[in-house]
Formats: sequence, C-alpha cells, structure tokens
Amino acid sequence: MLITDLNMLAATLEKQRTAFNCAPYPSLDDRRKLLLALKKQLIARQDEFVSTLNDDFGHRAKDDTLIGDIVTTLGHLNYTLKNLKRWMKPEKRHIALHFQPASGVVHYQPKGVVGIMVPWNYPLFLSLGPLITALAAGNRAMLKMSEFTPKTAGLLAEVLADISSTDEIAVFGGEADVATAFSALKFDHLFFTGSTTVGRYVMKAAANNLVPVTLELGGKSPAVIAADCDIKIATERFMHGKVVNSGQTCVAPDYLFCPSNLIDELISESKTLFNRLYPTVNDNPDYTSIVNESQYQRVQSLLADAKAKGAQIIPLSDDSCEPAQRKIPLTLVTGVTDEMAIMQQEIFAPLLPIMSYQSHDEVIAYVQSKPRPLALYLYSFDKVLQQHYINTSHAGGMCINDAAFHVACDDLPFGGIGGSGLGNYHGHEGFKTFSHTKSVLTRGKLSLSWILFPPYGKTIQNWLYKYLLR
Repeated sequence: MLITDLNMLAATLEKQRTAFNCAPYPSLDDRRKLLLALKKQLIARQDEFVSTLNDDFGHRAKDDTLIGDIVTTLGHLNYTLKNLKRWMKPEKRHIALHFQPASGVVHYQPKGVVGIMVPWNYPLFLSLGPLITALAAGNRAMLKMSEFTPKTAGLLAEVLADISSTDEIAVFGGEADVATAFSALKFDHLFFTGSTTVGRYVMKAAANNLVPVTLELGGKSPAVIAADCDIKIATERFMHGKVVNSGQTCVAPDYLFCPSNLIDELISESKTLFNRLYPTVNDNPDYTSIVNESQYQRVQSLLADAKAKGAQIIPLSDDSCEPAQRKIPLTLVTGVTDEMAIMQQEIFAPLLPIMSYQSHDEVIAYVQSKPRPLALYLYSFDKVLQQHYINTSHAGGMCINDAAFHVACDDLPFGGIGGSGLGNYHGHEGFKTFSHTKSVLTRGKLSLSWILFPPYGKTIQNWLYKYLLR
C-alpha cells in the first residue's frame, strides 16, 4: 500500500525501529530470502512496470525502462546475492605488538532504519538500488517516492507489500510536504537522490538530528573529444548516454568540448547518427517524452534563453514535434556562454551545448572552475592524455570512450563529489554505506596493559617508549 498521509511517517519509523531492535542482526538466510522474493516479483511484474512508467511519462520507450530500470536493478540484485555472504564476514585486523595479546575484528552491523528519497527519472532503479543494498546490510527501510511518477510508486508499494510488512519496508507517496517531513525524521541513515538544490535542504534537515546522509546529486557533467579520436567513434560513444530516457539522466553528458576545427564534422555526424537511431521523433515508440508539462516548459525556456543571448539552436531531427507529445529531438547548441541558463543549470533533457577549445589545459581549467561534476567523459585513445585527465580532474566517476555505463557496472562504486554528491553506493561500497563498521578489540585472561598504568617511570615503560618513539 502506498502511504500518502504524512501523519503516518513518525509512527511508521517508530514501528520499524521497534521491530529492528527485536531482531538487530538478520541472518544471511533471512536477507537472501527477502532479496530472492523481490527478484521473483520484479521478473514476474516487469510488464506492469513498463506500463506504469509509460503512463507516468506520457510515453516512455519500453527499452528505456527495460535497460534503465529493470535490467540494471536485476543485475545489482544478482551481484548482491552472489557476494553477500563474503561481505557479511567479520574482517580480522592487525593489532600492534604493544597491544598484545589481543585480537581485532571489524563487524558489519546493520544501522537500523534507512530513509530513501527517490527521484522520478528512474524510479525503479533509484528506489530498488539503494533498497536492495540496505536490506542486504540487514536494515529496514522507508521509501519516499516522487509525486511525478505516482502509478509506478503505487505498483512498487504493492510489490513490496507482497514480500514484506510495513515494519520492514514502507513506501510513501505524496507531495513536497511529505518529502519535507520525511527528510526531518530521525533515521539511522538517509539516502537522497535528486537535485543539488533540494539536496542542500535534505542535508540541513538531517543535520538537526545528526542523521548520516548519502547524497546522490547531479550537476553539469562535461564530455571532451580529443583531437586523436575519430569524430564518428566519439559520437557513437556519447550518443546513447545523452538520448536514453530523452536525456533525463543524472549522468548524461551535459555539455561537450570539441576542437574548434572539428565542430562542423561533429554536428554532421551527430545528425546522421541520431536520424539513423530515430528516423522520426513524433509517434516513435523508441523515443521517450519529457516527464510532464512543467519540465517540458523548463526545457523550452532554456532554449529560448540561449537563443535570445546569441546561441545557435540545431535540432538533429526535421520532425515538427507536437507539444502535446512533449518530445524534443536531440538538439545541439553552439555559441554558448556562461551567462546563459543552459550553462548554469543541469539540463536533464536532450539538449547538448557544444564548446570549442584549443588546449586541454584550457578544458581542465574550465571544469575546475565549476562545481565538481557527477561524471566526466573523455574520448581519446592517447594513454598519456587519459592519465592526465584522471589525475587532474575531479568528478564522481569517469568514462573513457563511453558515457553513463559506469553506473551499471555492479562492482564500481557510484557517487558524487562536492556539489554532485556525498558518499557512494553500488557493490561492496554500498554494503559498507548502509552498515556500521564496528571495531571489536578482544583480550583473554592474560593482559599486559598494566605496563601503561601509573606509577610511571618503570623500567619496562622506558623500554616501551624507546620502541615506540622512533
């Protein structure tokens, strides 16, 4: 059942915390049983999720849902099931000679009740991804789904109710008032995916209760085509990352640097490839709509502002798109400046500003002058240049000669840095994010700690200091 009453928030949290305290360390079998039940439901009801996401978006390409939400979620689930036993094992750590005899072990203990705030662009992957990891770590969870995708939220709540009770997993819908109250709850960990602007409010609300947070934000992720990379190859590599889900992806390339003498070739190759992938945009079942009217108007205002300030707008399709369908072809924007809104805001749409450059130092200096991005993409086969970008640029993650697919690699941690996020998840890092790493020092009947006690000046203490102060 999807809960929309904000008065249920505190009561649900208390219910989950009480249940957690009665079973604070679920067994491996219990965790696996819950994850396998979720996997079974996800496979069985995938067509329903395709349908609800299509309804929520107005039109969403079936394959955007299969690839972006279902396949990636199942991959993450299977990887977690495969590695969970190893992750749960306590880790033996080194104990220095002067603390002997003793043993040191790190135990991965569930934190308790985790709050997960979910965006609208990939509502299945970005709810179940952190949920799977939180459950694997032994926690209980409350989810706040986006009001932009209510049908998908309702179906997800129904699916989760089939495998668990609300004292284990609870799903909330509702508007901004519910989200505000949700972020102010005293969770044991709060996980938020969304915009940098909202992320600031979430972190501020969590700070009042000293709740640890993971913030998966966005920002403007740059792409750089180096002179050594064939333009056709570079275009093929960044195109899918930009147009999947109609650009409504946090790690989509947000602007692109190209050598000034290759920009005309880049525009030509981009148009050829886009029209091969999408011969039409209107009524094309493979092309996703902008999620709602307010987002559509936001994107149109970005284009209008750029054009009014001197940019050139280059749609890659000749289709005359009907506003009622809220479909926008991939549109290149040249002649951009930092005064334009399109260069100040995360675009979250199939618009791609193109900037020329003369040297890579110029590119790196520009990227360094902006808030640190969630991703950076370099198209080059020059190993020295690749290492230069790895060493000198800061981004949450990076692809070389690809775009966005690093997010789907289960053993690569995913997260931002600075303005693009705080903390990470996926794989083993995700399990650690939702676990408390509890150190346990154990002594037996024999203890030599008396050596460190007063009265000071004992000969054995002096020997110990000589050993340690070297």
